[in-house]
Amino acid sequence: MARVARKKASTTSVTSGSGADAPDTAGAPSSPADAEAGKPKLERVLTVPDMVVYGLIFMVPIAPFGIYGGVFADSGGMPALVYLVGTLAMVFTALSYGMLIREFPASGSVYAYTSRGLGPGIGFVSGWTLLLDYLLIPVLLYVVASHALSGIVPEVPPWVFSIAFVVVNTFVNVRGIELANIVDRVALALEVLCLAVFVVLGVKWLATDPASHGFTLDPLFNAATFDPSLVISAVSLGVLSFLGFDGIATLSEEAKDGRRGPGRAMMASLLIVGTLFVLQTYLAGCISPDGAVFKDDQGNAFYLVAQVVGGRPLYVVCALATALSWGIFTALAAQTAVSRILFAMGRDGNLPRPLAKVHPKYRTPYVASLFVGVLTLVLVLTFGQLGTDTISLFVNFGALTAFLLLHMTVIGYFFVKKRDGRWVAHLVSPLLGMLIIGYTWWGLDVPAKVLGLIWIAVGMGYYLVLRYVLRRDVKLGG
Repeated sequence: MARVARKKASTTSVTSGSGADAPDTAGAPSSPADAEAGKPKLERVLTVPDMVVYGLIFMVPIAPFGIYGGVFADSGGMPALVYLVGTLAMVFTALSYGMLIREFPASGSVYAYTSRGLGPGIGFVSGWTLLLDYLLIPVLLYVVASHALSGIVPEVPPWVFSIAFVVVNTFVNVRGIELANIVDRVALALEVLCLAVFVVLGVKWLATDPASHGFTLDPLFNAATFDPSLVISAVSLGVLSFLGFDGIATLSEEAKDGRRGPGRAMMASLLIVGTLFVLQTYLAGCISPDGAVFKDDQGNAFYLVAQVVGGRPLYVVCALATALSWGIFTALAAQTAVSRILFAMGRDGNLPRPLAKVHPKYRTPYVASLFVGVLTLVLVLTFGQLGTDTISLFVNFGALTAFLLLHMTVIGYFFVKKRDGRWVAHLVSPLLGMLIIGYTWWGLDVPAKVLGLIWIAVGMGYYLVLRYVLRRDVKLGG
């Protein structure tokens, strides 16, 4: 792998923060900004399958394991319906992402697209809001994983596991995107294997065990308990499992096909993981349709369901798989994403420019990666005591607000500014996405919205000082 990395580095020139190196010609930049001299760039090495794996890891194919009890309770016993609705809702967001990626194949996700589509001011607000999501996702993951492992090994306090997780993931992130790809593929294989064992044993138990109620449609739709408001409330919790598919957009500058590759990978990973979410929650709902198995321990609901079909060993395997996938694999993807956002904002001058420095050997935004690692560790040790529910409030606010701005950008840039006349793709589709995301956003708890708006206000104040007090001219990079 080291030889391959050196070979690619020798044929692909990546400019440094000082702009001393030659412009990238072998990396096939696909936007005018990519060809702009003096702009730090990342190496284009990722294929569509690479990004699909990244997206699947970020969303975690077994994500419902950790929050199944809450989704089951909030949805009136219809967890599979929650994930089906959530998948359909995210499809519209993925479509908007795909349109903007083709137009602006730049690292930075929503920040890059709103900056170019609606202006640097709105772009900064969207980037700042998205940071709330991406900075706290690793914190949430580390808190959940550390407490899970501490429960298995009570002699070791959770903060020790947190430090270990952060150090390992930061090293992999600095070392290079190709090393992260290897870790991602191993992780995905293990998660799918764990899920496959549960599915096989679950189907066998439902088909043959005398205690089974058999297969039923109740986890998808139960007329006796169906309530639209309950389902939407549950979707606001279930959408947490989908957060991360948009992280693929932060890899646009490292994709071999920067215009179409990320969009295709985003849609493919979303549909794959949505199918897996529906499948596992449907089977779990059939195994315990009334939730009696976990009525006294909602936090470990899925593991208790797994124990019904596979005994204590499957309980431990599923719990351990959740801890490792959240604490190592998904958190690695999250740190990778936020480091790319900081890289883009630093390159544009909205954040300190050293964040845009590229490692001379590994061709990664190493300063941003190290900064994310240190900040994440501080946040975990400081806010880890607040609990996952409180942290999740911030995460959902940041993501949903950024998605709303994304849909607004599609309408504002393509339909209003360019007047391209594609009213279905550039008006109807993003409007439907805005309605679904907006309704879910409105269903968030009041504290989440209040604290989230305070975060945005702080960001806006910082931006005003940056532009009108310090008189800094922000130029958008590739």
